[in-house]
Amino acid sequence: MPRIPTPASIEAAPAASQPMLHAVEKQLGVVPNLFRLVSNSPAALEGYLSLSGALAKGRLPAPTRERIALAIAEINGCSYCLSAHTYLGKNLAKLDDAEMVANRAGGSNDPKAAAAVRFATKIARDRGHIGDEDLSAVRLAGYDDAQVIEIVQHVALNVWTNYVNEVARTEIDFPVVSARRAA
Repeated sequence: MPRIPTPASIEAAPAASQPMLHAVEKQLGVVPNLFRLVSNSPAALEGYLSLSGALAKGRLPAPTRERIALAIAEINGCSYCLSAHTYLGKNLAKLDDAEMVANRAGGSNDPKAAAAVRFATKIARDRGHIGDEDLSAVRLAGYDDAQVIEIVQHVALNVWTNYVNEVARTEIDFPVVSARRAA
């Protein structure tokens, strides 16, 4: 049971959040529980949507973004995010099951994407205190400085959604995938 109430509909959300939720509905066709939960704070919803939207315009391909999301959700034991990103990974990014298993373990079956996922998991596990060799490894795989910064932002954004969902115990509204490391 959620510990922070999720507005049951767009109309039940704070007035300042409603236009943003309508935009989410227009884009996705539905408003997942995470968005309605975060809408309790219009400022937080605006920040989340702004950063997500900006990163979607970045240089990391959507499949790599989903791979990072799966890896970070597994590290943080967030079943909501694992469920959401397994659905999105399969249906939007067209990742197969073997790839998503590798992503959850901090890797990838694609050598270049594996470097990004390993770098992202290193950032998350070491809370940003990476070594020079970690930065060199992701650069050698073909990622430039702009993409490195985007990887760091994707880690931060996913940690934030992981924490919000774990704090609130957001009801999962995707096919359920459980974290292996769930507390």
